[in-house]
Amino acid sequence: MKDRATRILLGIVAVLLVAFLAQPYVDRVLFAAREPRPVVPRADLSEFERSTIHVFEEISPSVVQVVALPPGARPGNPGGEVKSGTGFVWDRAGHIVTNNHVVENADSLVVRLSSGEIVPAQLTGRTPNYDLAVVQLGRAVNLPPPVPLGSSGDLRVGQAAYAIGNPFGLDQSLTTGIISALKRRLPTSSGREIADVIQTDAAINPGNSGGPLLDSAGRLIGVTTAILSPSGTNAGIGFAIPVDTVNRVVPALIRDGRVPTPGIGIMAADEATTAQLGLTGVVIAAVAPGSPAERAGLRGFDAASGTIGDVIIAADGEPVHRLPDLTGKLEQAGVGGKLSLTVSRNGTTRTVDVPVVDIGS
Repeated sequence: MKDRATRILLGIVAVLLVAFLAQPYVDRVLFAAREPRPVVPRADLSEFERSTIHVFEEISPSVVQVVALPPGARPGNPGGEVKSGTGFVWDRAGHIVTNNHVVENADSLVVRLSSGEIVPAQLTGRTPNYDLAVVQLGRAVNLPPPVPLGSSGDLRVGQAAYAIGNPFGLDQSLTTGIISALKRRLPTSSGREIADVIQTDAAINPGNSGGPLLDSAGRLIGVTTAILSPSGTNAGIGFAIPVDTVNRVVPALIRDGRVPTPGIGIMAADEATTAQLGLTGVVIAAVAPGSPAERAGLRGFDAASGTIGDVIIAADGEPVHRLPDLTGKLEQAGVGGKLSLTVSRNGTTRTVDVPVVDIGS
C-alpha cells in the first residue's frame, strides 16, 4: 500500500513537471498573435497633453536651424568647423533671433526653415554682452509667423516651460519642464553678466542654443543660451535670456547693428585681487582719460606709490559687493542716466554722481 501511494505521488510529480516544461510550447501554439492585434480605444488626451501639442504645432514652424560656416566654406562643402544652433522668426521682415555664440566668427550663414528650405542669411547685429544676435534671411518663401511674445516679469517658479530646438542637429525637438529658478546671473564671453536669467529643467543640449523658451500659452518667455553640465549634455540645469531683455536688445540690433554698453569709464580689479586686499566692493584698477569717472574725481591704482584708489561700495544706495552688482545698476540707469556712487578711499567715504555713457565700440 505504501509503495502504491509512493508511485502515485511520483506520477503526479512527473505529470506536473512535464506540464511545467511544456507550458511555454503550449502557450506559443494556443496564444501566439499571428494576426494584427485589435487597437484598444483610449480616453481623451489630458489637458497637459493637449496644451503641449498645441504649443508645438503652433510654434515649431517658426523655429529654424542656424548654421555658421567657417571662412572659405560653402554649403555642401563646409571644410572647417561648422557651428549650428537654433533661431526663431522675430518679424515678418525675415529677422531671425539666435545666440551670439552661434554666429560669432562665422564667414557666412545659412538658415534651414522648418519646411526644409535652406536660405542664405546675413548678420544684422550681435552683442556678446547679452549673447544675442539677429540675422536677416536673404530670401524666403512662405515665411512662418513671428513667435508671439510674452513677459518674463511675471514668471513664477514651478510654471511649465517648453523648449523647441535642434539638439545635436536633430531638428524640431520639443522638451518640457518647469521654471526652476528666476533672477539668476549668467557670465558672458565679454566679461559681463546677464541679469534676471531664467533657469529651467527642460532639456537643453548643444544645438538648442538660440531657441525659444515658451510658456503654456505658446508665448516667448526666453531665449535658451547655456547649460550647466560637466559633460556638456543636459543635466537638468539650463538657462534662458529673459524675453524682457530680448525685447529691448533685439530692436536695437535691427536698428543699429549693436547695443549700447552702459558704463562710466573704469577698469575694475578682478575679484581675486579684491579678496587678497581684504576689501568688499569694486576696486577701481584704472580710470579712462576723459571719462565720466575721471571727471567725477575717481581714481584707480597709483602704480608709482602702490596705493589703492577708490573702491565702489554702493550704487544708488544699494550695496555693491561684486562687479555684477555695479553692472546691474548701470543697466538699470542706461546710457544717458546717472548713478550715485558711494566710494571709499583711505578710510574716507563719499558719494559722487556719475553720468552713464556708452562705452561700447
